[in-house]
Amino acid sequence: MFYPGNWIDSFPDNYQWSNATSITKGMAPWGAVALGEIDEVIQRLHQRAGEPQAWWEEWTVMGARMERFADAAAAENRQASAGNYYLRAGMYYYTGERMVPPGAQKTGIYKKSLHCSHEGLKRRHKNIEFVEVPYEGAHLPAYFMKSPVAPARAPTVVLFDGLDNCKEMSVLFAGIELAFRGYHTLAIDGPGQGEALRLRNLYSRYDYEVPGTAAYEYVASRKDVDPERVAIMAYSLGGYSAPRMAAFEKRYRACVAWGALFDYHATWEKRLKLMQTEGTGTKQAASHFQLPWVMGVPDMAAAMKKIKQFTLAGVAERIECPTLVLYGENDRLTPRAVADQLYNAVGARDKTLKVLTLEDGGTEHCQADNRQVGIDTICDWLAPRL
Repeated sequence: MFYPGNWIDSFPDNYQWSNATSITKGMAPWGAVALGEIDEVIQRLHQRAGEPQAWWEEWTVMGARMERFADAAAAENRQASAGNYYLRAGMYYYTGERMVPPGAQKTGIYKKSLHCSHEGLKRRHKNIEFVEVPYEGAHLPAYFMKSPVAPARAPTVVLFDGLDNCKEMSVLFAGIELAFRGYHTLAIDGPGQGEALRLRNLYSRYDYEVPGTAAYEYVASRKDVDPERVAIMAYSLGGYSAPRMAAFEKRYRACVAWGALFDYHATWEKRLKLMQTEGTGTKQAASHFQLPWVMGVPDMAAAMKKIKQFTLAGVAERIECPTLVLYGENDRLTPRAVADQLYNAVGARDKTLKVLTLEDGGTEHCQADNRQVGIDTICDWLAPRL
């Protein structure tokens, strides 16, 4: 049995805080955070462990500090340094925002996060385009990261978020690695995700092939994309949405479920039981308000009713393209049996269940403990298939 140390469980008695901290630490390889700054926040949070507001206060204080440094650097035309500070400010604001219930305060923090992320991305990653994907009379916000080494019409990965992450993260931890290997990336906030949820009131849906098709048609319309070599990928809750999109949108040529799900309602039934017996923060990553908010319903009862349709039963069998299910052996949110269930149900002849072990690294949920190992594994799997 593998017992995580303090690097993974920064708050041994609070998995919610530990998981969120690991996700933030995991952005370090791509320059979106600094480990020393994160440690400052951790130490202050240990001193305030009993204060409910401590989480968002400490992370946003660090975000504001980085934003001040960024503004000063920008004013002095030190644009590269400003970009670094802005990226870190955006990430720290977002980390603090995730524990704040929906409302004016949450929106205000998120707008700061988005502003700083935009300013950082514009300065540090000039191969990113800010784009809008047409979707049912509205638009889904996205980043298109062009690979500097890609041919004229290149293979492309469409990447959706999970329950509580955002395109500002995925365009870096996935897009940079894909670009290095010659793939373009469309990192997109789908319904119920990131900016689409927070600023556009677009809520999640079981039939995720609708935004999946919208994303495909957008990238296929671009002259720099090879429409015959487009993959769909999503993480965490994307263990449900990516297979769903691949099952119904046959133009996707490969599918990556970064994390495993099969019956989301059954998953949440187990989570609710743990919340009732052990408390929200001890075993679960999501805040109590997260699921109803994402689903656009008033309470957990309504959310549980809505997610009864979030199942891959009778759906995964329809997948024809090569499919990867990526799982970490110490995933404390999704049991190994769910990864096996998804893999066994996928109808594609070419399918892979990759379980990352302690020896491999990246054993936590969606490799929050070592995201680099996760994206490298995915890129290596994609290479002969896209």
